[in-house]
Amino acid sequence: MTYFRFVTAPAVRYPPAPSSRVYQFQKSLAVWPTAAKPVLALLASPPPKSTAINPLVPGATTVNIPDTVGYTVPEEYTSFMRTLIERVPNSDKAVFSVHCHNDLGMAVANSLAGIAGGARQIECTVNGIGERAGNAALEEVVMAINVRNDKFPWWNKIDTTMLTRASKLVSAATSFPVQYNKAIVGRNAFAHESGIHQDGVLKDASTYEIMRPEMVGLKKSSLVLGKHSGRHAFVHKLEEMGYKLGANQLEDAFVRMKALADRKKDIYDEDIEALVDQEIAASHDRIKLTSLTVIAGTHGPQRATMKLDIDGQIKIEEAEGNGPVDAVFNCIKALVPHEAKLELFQVHAVTEGTDAQAEVSVRLAHEGRSMTSKASDPDTLVASAKAYLGALNKIVMKQQRDRPAAVAS
Repeated sequence: MTYFRFVTAPAVRYPPAPSSRVYQFQKSLAVWPTAAKPVLALLASPPPKSTAINPLVPGATTVNIPDTVGYTVPEEYTSFMRTLIERVPNSDKAVFSVHCHNDLGMAVANSLAGIAGGARQIECTVNGIGERAGNAALEEVVMAINVRNDKFPWWNKIDTTMLTRASKLVSAATSFPVQYNKAIVGRNAFAHESGIHQDGVLKDASTYEIMRPEMVGLKKSSLVLGKHSGRHAFVHKLEEMGYKLGANQLEDAFVRMKALADRKKDIYDEDIEALVDQEIAASHDRIKLTSLTVIAGTHGPQRATMKLDIDGQIKIEEAEGNGPVDAVFNCIKALVPHEAKLELFQVHAVTEGTDAQAEVSVRLAHEGRSMTSKASDPDTLVASAKAYLGALNKIVMKQQRDRPAAVAS
């Protein structure tokens, strides 16, 4: 997994401190558990008289102190880090780094506590993705330092206005949705439903908003696209949202936007994000949905008829199922035989309203690995088929990559 790292220093945030730099991963050293015994010895009380115990490998510029199972608490981590830095010989020759997991929901708090203890680097991930309950969320760490700089007087180079876009890009690339109430980048992070909250925000936004939405790159636009919107308005909206598409991608996106506008009265930012991200994700798919017809109702079994484009060849199949979704997936299995097991099937509305697009997430397990994909469409069954095919395409691509390696061995 790739971790986003940044170095903090007890200096004014702007302008950048000239001596600050991000250390290369190749030179980092994970102390725990590879050097657990010498570290434990250094933390012993009273401290050992000998200075021969040195867990620092010659040439290492970064010492990583991970809480891999998310067990520690902030006060404990601060004390641990401070004692370690005080007792490790030549500790001033390296940058100490923290790497916290979120099993008890304290990854961000522990990361900040580690910095308070003397660490100068935090390993974190966008949206907090990672093993089990995840890692420290980059956006939460950054905004905690930014908003509460009186308590966290350190500096970093992160452009906070890119946090929302980065979150959405990671979510699209991993097909892993961000929870609505996620701090900083969740859909409800700046939403106010309670009457007293709404009244307070209207009178003074700072009453219930400790940071402005614009600080994290969240923009409220009055430009709503529709079936009569032109290419210029569409390009302007894409640029406003941070998308820079090539000529062919732009033309395809515009055609699909107009097609969506014929089925949906208003096109919102979330619709455009889903539309563009889906096109980017599916640009190299070998298996594509051409058409789908589903017969469903109170009297089963339900029946689906599907047409797929498989490596340029059109194939048609009809299948029944215990419900329309099962019938759709059975069609895919008949057209593209496989042994993958469906692990996850989730449906969310992209926007409000009964004509909103459905966003479907599908995860397939195959040969010990899981592949996830998302797709959106005003028709939930079409979105379901596209999401399933997206995950299946990833499995096919992986098999293609593994085949030359197997032949070579």
